[in-house]
Amino acid sequence: MSTVAEQDIYADIRPYHDDEVAPAIARLIADDEFIHAILHYRFPHLAGPLGWLLSPLVKFSLKRRWSRLDNVQAVQRQVATFMERMIESSTNKITVSGLEHLTPGKAYLFVSNHRDIAMDPALVNWCLYHHGLDTVRIAIGDNLLRKACASELMRLNKSFIVKRGAKGPREMLKNFTLLSSYIKHSLEHKHSVWIAQKEGRAKDGLDETDPAILKMFYMEGKKRGESFAEYMAGLNIVPVCLSYEYDPCDVDKINELWQKQTSGSYQKTEFEDIDSIIKGIVGFKGRVHVAFAKPLTEVPADPDALAQLIDQQIWQNYRLYPVNYLAAGLTHASVDEKLVELWQQRLQKVPQGATSLMSALYAAPIMRQSELE
Repeated sequence: MSTVAEQDIYADIRPYHDDEVAPAIARLIADDEFIHAILHYRFPHLAGPLGWLLSPLVKFSLKRRWSRLDNVQAVQRQVATFMERMIESSTNKITVSGLEHLTPGKAYLFVSNHRDIAMDPALVNWCLYHHGLDTVRIAIGDNLLRKACASELMRLNKSFIVKRGAKGPREMLKNFTLLSSYIKHSLEHKHSVWIAQKEGRAKDGLDETDPAILKMFYMEGKKRGESFAEYMAGLNIVPVCLSYEYDPCDVDKINELWQKQTSGSYQKTEFEDIDSIIKGIVGFKGRVHVAFAKPLTEVPADPDALAQLIDQQIWQNYRLYPVNYLAAGLTHASVDEKLVELWQQRLQKVPQGATSLMSALYAAPIMRQSELE
């Protein structure tokens, strides 16, 4: 347990501690907006006319199921149970590689490609959990936490907040300095961290590390007087690649890209991020592979070179599926008439002029791997 002083430093961004779990759950159950959201997605046709009747029943059910959740470990076990059901219903198979590179009890900074808001870190955690390794603290942008209940849920599940909505350079510097300090603090206290390689999902399939993320990591190192290479090597950075056979949000991503391309802008709806999270969780993903690269022990002396090294590790570990070859217009033994038919049905869900964007999304891994050869 951290000291009170340390808790106060990170109070606005850190996950909840054990003694904060029960009060946070009580606030969630009392949050009418949270209850309404559950009703909306579980009983969409009844939530409106019968919401007054169903709300007390939902609250009673949650109290009964969550009354014993009084520490972070208990919450993690509950999440693991949910993950088991979700994986069984929305995937064909989950495979994992590279866990032999990780040492139990050692903390790592997992820098991951980003295709799905919730499932990327959830699947990393699922793989670690089922192989007897500690789960990670998850970096999540405050743009996804506009609702109080969303913040409660995420912080209960070992998430910490990346404050992106700074009003000026000084506030932005303060936020990122604290974030850099918190990441190092977590690692020093044997808590691994997951963070996406760049802000936002790779809607075009091009997984690229933003050097600005790496510069943020180094802010704490610079304060300590360490060189970039020395400090970054001490973070135990592990590139992680998640390969989804099918992206449940692919049509939405392409529609956004198409609207930006044709009209110059795209305006999100109020609940679009929440809808994307739910669609990513329950939507069909086919096969999924989670690849952990070796920890980076030799780190380049500048952020751009390190970003390229992380990208290389991610793309080398990408698991290719028949649909990737089909989208790239390449022959593959597993591409049959049924797959072609399903692919054509997928293309018909996007605007006619946007089919090339959908093909590019699925072909990107092959294109990038060929660049490495």
